[in-house]
Amino acid sequence: MDGLGMKFKAFVYVTLKAGYSDPEGETTAHALRGLGYSVNDIRSSKAYEVTFEAADQAKSGKLVDEMCRRLLTNPTKDDYRFEISELK
Repeated sequence: MDGLGMKFKAFVYVTLKAGYSDPEGETTAHALRGLGYSVNDIRSSKAYEVTFEAADQAKSGKLVDEMCRRLLTNPTKDDYRFEISELK
């Protein structure tokens, strides 16, 4: 691991790419309609909160992108975005 240096926190948001079935979102939308809400569609997503160390801000983005590609997402079916902030 690269690490050691500044401390960061990243929020990673993972969503299904368009065209992929989302059974959890469909079930939730159906349940909300059953409760009387006028819901057109729901897409479920995952969020990860990751605290880590990196040499600098630029390296932190590269590390989080690598984490996403290697473990946190399936590039075939998932899209992702992330936000990084430095911890004091």
